[in-house]
Amino acid sequence: MTPDQSFARWVHVSLVAFVVLFVYFLIADLWMPVTPQARVMHSVVQVAPRVGGPIAQVYVHNNQHVETGDILFTLDQRPYALALEKAELALESASVQNDQYDAAIAAAEAQLASAQVQADELSREAARMERLLDRGGVSRQQADQTRSQFDAAKAEVQAARAQVHQVEVQRGLTDGQNLRLRQARNALAQAQLDLNYTQIRAEESGVISNLQVEPGTYAKAGTSLAALVADEADVIADFREKSLAHMQPGARAAVVFDALPGRVFDARVNAVDAGTRQGQLAADGSLASPDATDRWVRDAQRQRVHLQLTDAPDLLERLPSGARATVQLFPVEGVAAWLGSLQIHAVSLIHYVY
Repeated sequence: MTPDQSFARWVHVSLVAFVVLFVYFLIADLWMPVTPQARVMHSVVQVAPRVGGPIAQVYVHNNQHVETGDILFTLDQRPYALALEKAELALESASVQNDQYDAAIAAAEAQLASAQVQADELSREAARMERLLDRGGVSRQQADQTRSQFDAAKAEVQAARAQVHQVEVQRGLTDGQNLRLRQARNALAQAQLDLNYTQIRAEESGVISNLQVEPGTYAKAGTSLAALVADEADVIADFREKSLAHMQPGARAAVVFDALPGRVFDARVNAVDAGTRQGQLAADGSLASPDATDRWVRDAQRQRVHLQLTDAPDLLERLPSGARATVQLFPVEGVAAWLGSLQIHAVSLIHYVY
């Protein structure tokens, strides 16, 4: 075989290999998609106090695992303890004032009863005077004076009744209707809540990271002082849109982690994100800004898929947030699933190299 013939043969072989690989990658992208753009993601909680003050004591250190409810650090409680005592005194003062209102109500009711008795007596006296007037036993002036006294007594009854109502309104018919008592109880509950907030606790189980506080540091309410990396995690993977054409939630998948080369873990697809940031419009009053590009073939859009391991669910807790991974999907069974399995096992072996 001449050199020209040998060269031509290699060219033909290369062209055939290129065509075969090209067709294989087209088919693989639809029926056995794989992506290296995958990570382990833990939810991260920003640890921030709800009240401000100097930090009195720190109970944890950086990268320490904590459980839900564990105290991480405490603020100086003295100002909040004084505020709580002040609220307790205000509640006691409101209770004392209620006792005074009760006494005032009793006095007003007694005055009302006295005015009512006097009015009843004058009512009977006025009736007698009217009968005597008809028989000529008294003068019109005497009868009118008695009638006037009776009218004045009725007015005093109305005034006494209004006084009772006024004090009852100030007091409230029950403790639950007393405005000042309710305000004092509300202030006491807020003071107790603020005092409890001086103990900053873990909202969930996880690892404390980036702890940058020491006793004496002034903590501002709402300002993050550390990050709590939660134990629970999932695997996220970004696939091209057409690669997900045959994939459904619950489909079988396989995951290879860069930190664990040579091992392939079974997984299931939990969900696919409803969209991407490019598909979100901000209602800020600005006009639309269409994407401008001079490329004939644009970059493929990617969608985010969430997966959960099935054979080693506790493994994700031991991997750091952001750990890289490669994900293989099995949208269909048969030959495609077998080839996909070969793909992901090959990737797991390649991770020994890089």
